Amino acid sequence: MGVHVVHENELKDSAGVEQESLGIEFLTNIHKYPNWVQCWKDHSKRKHMAGVAMTYDEDKDAFIPIQNYPSWTLNEDTCIWEAPVAYPDDGKFYTWNEETTSWDELT
Repeated sequence: MGVHVVHENELKDSAGVEQESLGIEFLTNIHKYPNWVQCWKDHSKRKHMAGVAMTYDEDKDAFIPIQNYPSWTLNEDTCIWEAPVAYPDDGKFYTWNEETTSWDELT
């Protein structure tokens, strides 16, 4: 997947209202590829800004980042992968250990 920036002028209809379909039409005409999905830098829609190695889930209407580790599960509400054990809240720094499915303190 690639991320292409479309100027806001290409997204607005004659009344000045933003239309996702206009951006799709604009990109399709340039690239001859019909499958485009708009994203927002402020994450106000589709959960996240699209990025490298992310996928778009049509059912969730969300961009989903890659799964960090096999043991992590997708939070269906936030579309963020979560460790099976919460990150410690003690002010220290940790790294995930997939072998033990736990957080190892960084020293």
